[in-house]
This record gives sequence, C-alpha cells and structure tokens, in this order.
Amino acid sequence: MTPPRRTPGSRLHAVQTRIAHAAAEAVRDVAEVRLLAVSKTFDATAVRSLAACGQQEFGENYVQEALDKQAQLADLPLVWHFIGPIQSNKTRAIAEHFSWVHSVDRLKIAERLSAQRPAGLPPLQVCIEVNISGESSKGGVAVAELPELAAAVAALPQLQFRGLMAIPAAVADQDAQRAAFRQVRQAYDALIARGYTLDTLSMGMSADLEAAILEGATIVRVGTALFGERIYPG
Repeated sequence: MTPPRRTPGSRLHAVQTRIAHAAAEAVRDVAEVRLLAVSKTFDATAVRSLAACGQQEFGENYVQEALDKQAQLADLPLVWHFIGPIQSNKTRAIAEHFSWVHSVDRLKIAERLSAQRPAGLPPLQVCIEVNISGESSKGGVAVAELPELAAAVAALPQLQFRGLMAIPAAVADQDAQRAAFRQVRQAYDALIARGYTLDTLSMGMSADLEAAILEGATIVRVGTALFGERIYPG
C-alpha cells in the first residue's frame, strides 16, 4: 500500500511537534524556539504553500534565487533570512532585501552590509557564524577570533548584533551533536559575560534540531523535513 503523500501542513506540524517535544525535554518554553524554513532550491510555489499553513520566516542561501522568489511572493508578509556564504559583490542585494543575515564571518562583509543598508529600513539583524568543528569546507570564524569580530560588528551603525550561528560537522550520535552545540552556547555565554546584549543562537537543522534545542538554540533552520529532499541542478 502506497503511504499517503505528505502535505506542507503535515510536514510543518511534524516539525513543530519535534520542536515542542525537545523544548519540553529541555524544560524550556517552546515559544523561545523559532522555526526558520530553509527554502533554497525550492520554488515560490512551495514557499507559498508552506506560508499558507502559517510559516512566515524563510531562509535562503543563494541571492539571485532568493530575489526571484521575493518578487513572486511580495504579496505575503514574509520575513527573509540570508543564511549562506556571502560574496562581496552580493552584499548590497542582501542589505537591501533581507531582514536577517546569519552568516557574517568577516569584518569586510559586515562593514559592507552596514554601509549598504538603506537608511529607511531598520538595522539589519545579524549573527556571526562560528566554525565550531574547524571544517575547511565551511565558513565561520574560529572561536578564538570571535571576541575581536564581535566588537567590530557590534559597533557598526546599521547592524544589530543578535548572536551566533553554527553548522557543526554532521554526526548521528546525539551526545556528539550536543557537545558541538554546547561549545557554541559557551561562546555565546562568554560574549554575554563581556556585556553584549544577545538573544539568538541559530543552530540545528532537520537531522539534529533536538540536540540544538537541548543546548539552547533559539532558531532552528529546517529545510528537508519541511520541503523534502533537495535536487540540485547538475
């Protein structure tokens, strides 16, 4: 018997249930954890379908793809987050068209985002990406370099420094997942101890959101569990 096709609403409900169970295990209010739907490679129709179920925050990795979707979905009150690697020649488009950026890892990029943020818009909400597992294939600043970058980012006028983002190395064991996320939380707590007013830990995806929530995540970035497996062109 063929299993019933999963609808956007059923996928969203399943992820929300996972978040609620993890928050309960962590003895946290589920309202402390926001769901960011990662819609990269999925078209505007898929985003619209999930938005119709109540999801309003969406994360994108590719600038031109995101701008195309934003134009098609301009009638909806969506909040757009940029979560991918940032090239210098893309900072203006990001500064003009997104509310959040999770992947700041260089001062040059932060300075360009601040300078290019339109004066009529609120400050761009930013997280610094931390490369917690030391993987050369991923962006992010080393923990040892974080205090210097945080001080510089926090001083930029058109940015609001909100916290940290991380994508630890993929592992199946939840204890190992939690150990990596705990390091991010410790770096976050160390910044708060230095006097920064932070409220955002962007960590955890489809495969490890429970471990992230147990270690304090306030935003989980979920794509596959909401949209299905991605098929990349080529």
